[in-house]
Amino acid sequence: MFIVLAFCGFSGMAALGQSHPPITEKIEWTWTDRPETPAPGLPNVLLVGDSITRAYYPAVAKDLSGAANVYLFATPASSGDPRLPGQLHDYFAMMGVNFDVVHFNNGMHGWGYTEEQYAAGLKGMIAALHKGATKAVLVWASTTPVLHDSTKGEASNARIDERNGLAAATMSRERIPVDDQHALMLDHQDLHSDDVHFSQQGSAMQAVQAAATIRSALGLR
Repeated sequence: MFIVLAFCGFSGMAALGQSHPPITEKIEWTWTDRPETPAPGLPNVLLVGDSITRAYYPAVAKDLSGAANVYLFATPASSGDPRLPGQLHDYFAMMGVNFDVVHFNNGMHGWGYTEEQYAAGLKGMIAALHKGATKAVLVWASTTPVLHDSTKGEASNARIDERNGLAAATMSRERIPVDDQHALMLDHQDLHSDDVHFSQQGSAMQAVQAAATIRSALGLR
């Protein structure tokens, strides 16, 4: 079951610790998915990300079937986007689920924001996750490489490396474990379906690592 949402309302930017206006993309969207019938008694896991996370979500849910209920919230609002904390707030309020693990990344969008804005936005994203999933273990997924750098100054491996470095420093300070999806897919650039996304085989490979990381966070083998 999936639900496509298109909400854009959020609390004032000042309340979110952001002082710059949002930089919108030509197409804006949010996307959620959940188990058709969540199993009572199983832990609840949330994947937060963008279209790359959305691609490997079904395989993660299948891998963890019988061990956890797996949910998805995907959006192109990246760290640094003042709308993201509000979107997360609305998602948690809508779902009303107590999550045990949140596996998160939003790094393949928001190229109109500087790396400084990206790094500063991580604090707001983490705070929104802690507020909405008060008991959850957080796991950060590093941003995957692109096959070719954008000719428009958007996604490039140099910028991705810088953002991953900034994120890694933040996660270290916050004691949040990292699922290094970047290192995994850097060795499998042949599995790209385009410059940014991965083939079904590539997404399946990402899912195996994500599920293993989540199992560890849940204390499962």
